[in-house]
Amino acid sequence: MIPSNDNEEKLFRGDENLSSGEDKGSNTIKDPDSWTTGDEKMTGAQHSYLTTLSTEAGEAVDDDLTKAEASKRIEELQHKTGRGVAND
Repeated sequence: MIPSNDNEEKLFRGDENLSSGEDKGSNTIKDPDSWTTGDEKMTGAQHSYLTTLSTEAGEAVDDDLTKAEASKRIEELQHKTGRGVAND
C-alpha cells in the first residue's frame, strides 16, 4: 500500500477547501452532496485516481461522473483496495 497525505486525498476527492491552506479539522471534509460544484465534471486528478483504483479493484471506470459522484466512488474503491484508508 502506498501511503498518502491528507492534502493528496482531499485533492483526489475534489475538496473545495484544499486551496485555502487552513486546516480546520474534520469540518473541512464536506459531504459531496453539499458541494456547490459537485455537479460539475470530475477533475483530472479524480479521473486519474479513479483509473488507478479501478484497475487495482478489477472494475471498469465510468468517465462521465460528476465531482461528487467521483468522490463517492473513490471512497468506495479505497475501501475495496485498502488504499487511502486509515488502519485502525
